[in-house]
Amino acid sequence: MHSLDPDHDDLRRAYIDALRVLTESSIPFLVGGAHGLARYLGVERETKDLDIFVCPGDVQRTLAWFQERGYATELTYPHWLAKVFCGPGFIDLIFSSGNGIARVDEAWFAHARDGEVFGVPVKLCPPEEMIWSKSFVQERERFDGADVMHLMYQFGIGLDWRRLIDRFGMHWRVLFAFVVMFGFVYPDQRDRLPSWVIDELTARLLGDRSNETARVCNGTLLSREQYLYDVSVRGYQDARTLPPARMKPEELEIWTAAISTKDE
Repeated sequence: MHSLDPDHDDLRRAYIDALRVLTESSIPFLVGGAHGLARYLGVERETKDLDIFVCPGDVQRTLAWFQERGYATELTYPHWLAKVFCGPGFIDLIFSSGNGIARVDEAWFAHARDGEVFGVPVKLCPPEEMIWSKSFVQERERFDGADVMHLMYQFGIGLDWRRLIDRFGMHWRVLFAFVVMFGFVYPDQRDRLPSWVIDELTARLLGDRSNETARVCNGTLLSREQYLYDVSVRGYQDARTLPPARMKPEELEIWTAAISTKDE
């Protein structure tokens, strides 16, 4: 991984050039990942890439825009991720999530926040969408739960909680799990989360007495590897093939085959 030292960093210069190239286009984009978190939380951390978010319909023209200017590109995972190679690093061009749930749409841009990355004015991914997408990253080798906790701490009642709950939709239990965990991580800061959110989600849990008969494993939405046993041996249906993810068999095959490389 590379240093983000502002004075002595070829990677930084490469990213500045790439951001300027992208801002010269008419393509709407957002900055997220470690650089987005740094703008929100004020904590820099080492990273080998720059995460840029675009709508799915803009992926091919974004790649073409960079290709025309001498950048090498690849559509790494057709259902959510492409790459643009720049100098010693690369841009992750993200248009969905690995599980197919957090698809980038116009709402990401409608609620984006102003920011600056490497001195370049940009729009940042909304904190609500960052929480939504990161809540499902629960791999053995990567767990984004701390990022979720820090975003909840930072924005607290200032988050658009109604919109956040709606983002999780049928998967509201994942959000509820993090709301409960927040009170454990920060016992002196529990009032940072609106009481109505806790009350509403608790009521949902207590009122949900349904006994699902469909053999579906939602664990694959959290980890592409750790619940494959349930799908391949126990006979559960992979939740990623169902709405809202709707991943295709060939997409699952490519994503699963990449487990051995852990190339995200």
